[in-house]
Amino acid sequence: MRTLTHRRILIVDDEEADRMLLSAYLQRHNCRLFYAEDGLEGIDKARTVNPDLILMDSDMPRCSGIDACRIITQDPKTCDIPVIFISGLTWPEQRIRGLLAGAVDYINKPFDFDEVKLRLAIHLRTRAPKPEREEGPAGTVPSAKNRHVIVFHSARTHLLKSLSETPTMQELEKLTGTNSKHLNTAFRACAGVTVYQYLREERMKEARSLLQQTQLSVQDIALQIGFRDSANFATAFKDRFGFTPREFRQQHN
Repeated sequence: MRTLTHRRILIVDDEEADRMLLSAYLQRHNCRLFYAEDGLEGIDKARTVNPDLILMDSDMPRCSGIDACRIITQDPKTCDIPVIFISGLTWPEQRIRGLLAGAVDYINKPFDFDEVKLRLAIHLRTRAPKPEREEGPAGTVPSAKNRHVIVFHSARTHLLKSLSETPTMQELEKLTGTNSKHLNTAFRACAGVTVYQYLREERMKEARSLLQQTQLSVQDIALQIGFRDSANFATAFKDRFGFTPREFRQQHN
């Protein structure tokens, strides 16, 4: 299919097997491929590579595809790049979150490559031309939207370095060179939640992943994501997912 020939495709997925499956297929169509293993790397690659389209897993450690998509689609440098989520999750609420974050489509795992080819071709064929960037004189202060993206990206990098020992709000203010009000404003603009709500959600997603993929005890998982009290962790986890950690592990193992 000529629509795919020589197109620059960025694949963002923490699962090497899935990256390789897509790579093997797209190489047969002479696509130029680039890779990232999590959302943070995907954001950086999107800015430096400027791909024609991004295929991104929606659920990854360190930085989810949902968060990465929101940043990519709000950054003037990358906002015109179509993002298609690839995911084994079929929950309607997950798809809605992805579309609200700015994705243009979803492709289910395991892949049906006829569907992959068709969906890529549709979005590459209908992709709007790049808008000309508005460039002011040298030294122009970035727009409020750009400042929010910069602050959000910087703060979340510090928050996700280690969920067991995240910086306090005061420490985060120093690390990002701003105040708590601006931090929360930036997070609401880019993620739709406050700093605290964002961090809590990242901790819960990491806990879910650890419960599914490791045999760590509930207490060890609690400590690893920043809870000193496993009972508080269990309560927070049940509030988020509707199951205690032990119930969740039994359901998914």
